[in-house]
Amino acid sequence: MDVKQEIEQLRAVLNEAGYEYYVLDRPTMSDYDYDHRLRRLEELEKAYPEYITPDSPTQRVGGEAVSGFEEVRHRVPLESLQDVFSMEELSDFDQRVHESVGDVEYTVEPKVDGLSVALEYRDGLFVRGATRGDGLVGEDVTENLRTIKSIPMLLPQRLPSLIVRGEVFMPRTVFAKLNEEREQNGESLFANPRNAAAGSLRQLDPKIAAARRLDIVLFNIQYMEGRSFQTHSETLDFLEQMKFKVIPRKICQTIREAQKQVEDIGDNRIQFPYDIDGAVVKVNSLSERVELGSTAKFPRWAAAFKYPPEQKEATVLDIMVQVGRTGVLTPKATLSPVRLAGTTVTSASLHNQDYIAEKDIRIGDTVLVQKAGEIIPEVVRVVKEKRLPNSAPYHLPGKCPVCGAPVVRDEEGAAIRCTGAECPAQLLRNLTHFASRDAMDIEGLGPAVVESLVNAGLLKAPGDLYTLRIDEVAKLERMGPKSAENLIHAIERSKQNDLSRLLFAFGIRQVGQKAAKVLAARFGTLDALRGATVETLTEVNDIGEITARSLVAWLHSPQAEHLISALKDAGVNMASSAQSTGDQLAGKTFVLTGTLAHFSRSEAGACIEALGGKVSSSVSKKTSYVVAGEEAGSKLEKARTLGVPVLSEQEFLDMIGT
Repeated sequence: MDVKQEIEQLRAVLNEAGYEYYVLDRPTMSDYDYDHRLRRLEELEKAYPEYITPDSPTQRVGGEAVSGFEEVRHRVPLESLQDVFSMEELSDFDQRVHESVGDVEYTVEPKVDGLSVALEYRDGLFVRGATRGDGLVGEDVTENLRTIKSIPMLLPQRLPSLIVRGEVFMPRTVFAKLNEEREQNGESLFANPRNAAAGSLRQLDPKIAAARRLDIVLFNIQYMEGRSFQTHSETLDFLEQMKFKVIPRKICQTIREAQKQVEDIGDNRIQFPYDIDGAVVKVNSLSERVELGSTAKFPRWAAAFKYPPEQKEATVLDIMVQVGRTGVLTPKATLSPVRLAGTTVTSASLHNQDYIAEKDIRIGDTVLVQKAGEIIPEVVRVVKEKRLPNSAPYHLPGKCPVCGAPVVRDEEGAAIRCTGAECPAQLLRNLTHFASRDAMDIEGLGPAVVESLVNAGLLKAPGDLYTLRIDEVAKLERMGPKSAENLIHAIERSKQNDLSRLLFAFGIRQVGQKAAKVLAARFGTLDALRGATVETLTEVNDIGEITARSLVAWLHSPQAEHLISALKDAGVNMASSAQSTGDQLAGKTFVLTGTLAHFSRSEAGACIEALGGKVSSSVSKKTSYVVAGEEAGSKLEKARTLGVPVLSEQEFLDMIGT
């Protein structure tokens, strides 16, 4: 078999396996075999790029990040549906249809609560995908749609032109896991799977969209050349033959039969992998649809029955507080068991202190509970007429329930965080940050290795890194003696890092890379920094009162003192090689432009910062001086326009005295 044949065979086998897994939900190939063959295909296509085709499974996430989405004018408008909220209104819809075309056959489908898109195929090849937008004009999200593995890149039949409509959704299981991760990281939660799907599909980087594991279900043919059909149900059968994932549907002969199916879908909506907010009743005959036509807003041949959210009362038995990986305290209500949307609910997230205060939720309260997006239990409101007379407002604790360290509220946001330097709840995150490239730069100590070391009981705080032994590390899965030796050597090398890296590695709130460099240069040693007061720190350029208070509180906490002591005993450097040489440029902001003869711009910037000055990348009225070298560009022109003093390189050298 030659290379081209092997590539074609691998591509066909993998595409079929993907169809069986993502569309039929009947996998026939193990993940191991799939990954092994996919890697082989990637290797061959890399060596022979002339054989790469758009339908290859390797091209699912091939697009580069874009700066924005282009507009797409839909060839056929993506209409919205008229909502009905009762069986009486559904009967009225049937009466209007009957008056126009007589007795009809209906199809009834679940109404997926996702993001509507149009997929366009030419000669069987997927060429473009767009959001619904206003129905007439949407956004081109082709590269993000390529990441959805249930969308075929090449159809079995090469129809000249085909445009289909579907609903992009985030599966419930994926949504629950995504929000759990966001909660642990102190990020805002998505309100429901629809918001999560919409936000994911509009990511400018397709790789982010791919990580969100979106899916799609099709419900309509918008335009087609090369085939014709009599009924809507026939079009959906055809789409299944084209290997699309298609909406489930039932053909009903009367409106009463359709109403019964609407009720059945509502009673069993938890069985679907996606959120539904209703059921859609459609006239099945395509010719009768043409005869019925559309209003200015809706087609007259369809109606969307909207389900009300199921709400029930429960008692708040207690409020528990969890600490996430980033130290965020998250309150959760323990509820008396209540049956909602097919499952028993015993708890509900209360998000943060502001949420509790806004709804005035107290222990012992009777509350109305529903499932947000049919998944996450949430408190709708307190039934205050049933409130106990001795109840008291609830406040989150002032100390971390895991390690006892003080907690602080984010200056910009509602999150309350633990400040513990060695808090067990934050261990994985703290260690990963401590070892990261911009911090202590310990090569080979990524998240997976950190987790292995923690699970093995070898790490309980950053200081434990410097007591690790090669024989201990070598026993870990996927390590071995050589990898363990390399890791221990990398840890040993990190002891010589500058103080600025150590300060950043501590992960102190408000102290980023720049602040760490400024502080290290100004105070020279960690002991000197620990002796500084809030007032002293605020005199340092770029250090505000919030940063100063956060820094002082952290440096003098018991956990930080223990960590610093352990690092000192291990021989970790706690001095700066870039100590401040004076304050003669304090309060002055410089912009560097052009080519300097005596040093690079970064060296000039370090010189300015060592003398207490500040370096900016842009010219404004607040700029003190612009230092212009050879071939200075637009910054020089802007300085002249704003009247900002311009220094030659020699004048700058004279100013700093060298």
